[in-house]
Amino acid sequence: MKTVQAPHRSAAAPPATPGPRPAGRRSASPLARRLSHQVRAYGFLIGGLLCFALFSWYPAIRAVIIAFQKYTPGSAPEWVGTDNFTQVFHDPEFGAAWRNTLTFTLIALLIGFAVPFVMALVLNELRHAKSFFRVVVYLPVMIPPVVSALLWKWFYDPGAGLANEALRFLHLPTSNWTNGADTALLSLVIVATWANMGGTVLIYLAALQGIPGELYEAAELDGANIWQRVRHVTIPQTRFIILMLMLLQIVATMQVFTEPFVITGGGPENSTVTILYLIYKYAFLYNDFGGACALSVMLLIVLSLFSALYLRLTRTDD
Repeated sequence: MKTVQAPHRSAAAPPATPGPRPAGRRSASPLARRLSHQVRAYGFLIGGLLCFALFSWYPAIRAVIIAFQKYTPGSAPEWVGTDNFTQVFHDPEFGAAWRNTLTFTLIALLIGFAVPFVMALVLNELRHAKSFFRVVVYLPVMIPPVVSALLWKWFYDPGAGLANEALRFLHLPTSNWTNGADTALLSLVIVATWANMGGTVLIYLAALQGIPGELYEAAELDGANIWQRVRHVTIPQTRFIILMLMLLQIVATMQVFTEPFVITGGGPENSTVTILYLIYKYAFLYNDFGGACALSVMLLIVLSLFSALYLRLTRTDD
């Protein structure tokens, strides 16, 4: 009987000892990697801060300085104290500009704040063609502001404008629109609302889609109707977004310039002269940069005080 011999097993070779690692491939220590990341991060941060300081902080500080100087192109600046503030305060257009700015802000807040929220609610309930309607709503934002204002200027033309043509087709009385002192400001509010509400609608829509569906289901089980669901579920859940956009809208509408400049030129009868348009007139029509900067400082103080008061009143202790 033949015996089967087990195959010969060679002795395992001893593991090779790793040689010395080349100096160029030596891995950095955790401290060095962390330091490298920090340096890189602060490098990007410093670049952004420099750009912000150059194009935002420096012009703001320079405007505050010029507000206390008599500054005209081609002449050395002369320190005049508060004379520029006194001069613009006694300007007949000063009161009209502030009155028009505050009226524009109030009307824009009533119209331009409610309409985007309602449109966001409607878009949120759609089941089909959501992407298409989002693009349609956002399309006016992509149009350059000057082009948009020129389109609306033709639209408001009292003769052959599309607005009055539509009213004639419906057998309704026509309007002077931007040519009437009593309707010009409201017409500009409509233009500004149409041109800027697209971004607000999308922000509201994103906030609405973040609300848990269980809250609406619980409200429906309790017998809540549409208005009750909006009041007790939608508005409380989007309260932070609503307050933030309200503040941003007030700050933006108090700086309205494009619509009065392109469509009405501040008229008729100074009914659409705003603070920013008056600043433009002082700087580029009167060559009085001191007066323009004085008005800018006034507007800055008013907006800062309002923002601080608004944030204080809406602050919650979380």
